[in-house]
Amino acid sequence: MVTLYFHERNEVTAMHTAKQEALKAIQRLPDNVDTEEMIYRLYVLENIRRGQQDAAEGKTESAEKVLKDIQSW
Repeated sequence: MVTLYFHERNEVTAMHTAKQEALKAIQRLPDNVDTEEMIYRLYVLENIRRGQQDAAEGKTESAEKVLKDIQSW
């Protein structure tokens, strides 16, 4: 389900809220999961989301450039 939100500047954003996505991720975990694991999973999912957003916006580096940068360390 997609929810539309009106922001203060009258912009419309179509997206699931971060809270909805976090709740879904937590609900998929086993009942005996500890808090540290829940936080880690949310951290990983947020970083995946950011990476996907960067890729969609063309904010990426080629594999060759990354390997070259790593070799210079």
